[in-house]
Amino acid sequence: MTVPVLPNLTARRLFLDRHLLLRPGSGSGSGTDLARVIEDLGFVQLDSVTTLARAHDTILWARRARYRPAALTRAVGRDRTVFEHWTHDASVIPMGFYPMWRLKFARDRARMEGRWSQDRRAGWQAEVDTVLRHIHDHGPTSSRDVGQGEVRGSSGWWDWHPSKTALEYLWRSGQLAVSHRAGFRKIYDLAERVIPRDVFDARVTREETLDWTMTAALDRLGFATSGELAAFFDIATPAEAKAWSAAALAEGRIIPVDVEITDATRRRCVITPALLDLAGELPAPTNRVRLLSPFDPALRDRARARRLFGFDFRIEIFVPEAQRRYGYYVFPILQGDRLIGRLDAARRGDALVVRAFWPEPGVRLGKGRVTALEAELNRARHLANADHVTWQEGWVR
Repeated sequence: MTVPVLPNLTARRLFLDRHLLLRPGSGSGSGTDLARVIEDLGFVQLDSVTTLARAHDTILWARRARYRPAALTRAVGRDRTVFEHWTHDASVIPMGFYPMWRLKFARDRARMEGRWSQDRRAGWQAEVDTVLRHIHDHGPTSSRDVGQGEVRGSSGWWDWHPSKTALEYLWRSGQLAVSHRAGFRKIYDLAERVIPRDVFDARVTREETLDWTMTAALDRLGFATSGELAAFFDIATPAEAKAWSAAALAEGRIIPVDVEITDATRRRCVITPALLDLAGELPAPTNRVRLLSPFDPALRDRARARRLFGFDFRIEIFVPEAQRRYGYYVFPILQGDRLIGRLDAARRGDALVVRAFWPEPGVRLGKGRVTALEAELNRARHLANADHVTWQEGWVR
């Protein structure tokens, strides 16, 4: 059997198309359109850091320029079209995926309980029962309502105030759900009072969950190794993903494909026949410049970004200032099917201030590209609630 080859340019375009970054997105960015965007992406990571806007808002805005943060607030707290839980990190997830998360709930619960020493088990369980009873009796609750701050010397969430730890445990194990947020603070309630009844009552088997997890991940990645499929939703184990891939290959549901990476070598992946056909039919991208969140799902897998785009990206929030190569929080910049650089920009008062732009090697900032970048920053100022864009002297580095 001859294994098909996916040229680098074609692979990049397929990957970007699956992440809604190849073609123009003209939807409203609210209501059913927003729910569809999140379903197409699979999830959107949440993060509280704000320089221009919060990460999840920037992710959604990059796909829908009319999106505003209030739309996601309504989706979680009123419309219940998405729920909050964990993939590789805290995320908003389509509500229809909730039944598949029960396997993750069970595995997280077992993992967390495994950290309880035998002599502390009764004490922790009593705390959990107390918090659960409080929410049952009094309704939606935050960590402020049941715990007072963190334990000194805390080295992780399991060392928080016991009541805060209990909330996290109950949420991660599926007994609670995020009802809504106050600012960025989670407000929890019993899962059965948050999740729509038909979704909450639905049950799927472990085998059905794993098959859905792998199939849905591949549809959103375009092509992948079994390890990349396992990491996407972080529900299946690497061993389960490898077994699923072997079975799906034997059944002809997926086929091998050699993906050309930036150094012209090839990497063996799997793809569906339908996605391989789609890859050959994709349109060329527009010349639009897009500002991406550092947490954009297209960049979550840093190794894939290096292989496909030759783009070596690192978030430097936790890097000491003197050791940063770029800045505290810089935005990757996409143009067409290329990542062309990184931008340091933040809201200061009523202005969106552009402090620096580092073009990638071989990228020239001609008049047309600067004009496209200016147009994107003018769009971004609306998300940032800024009146105008200011460009600092010497902004091109």
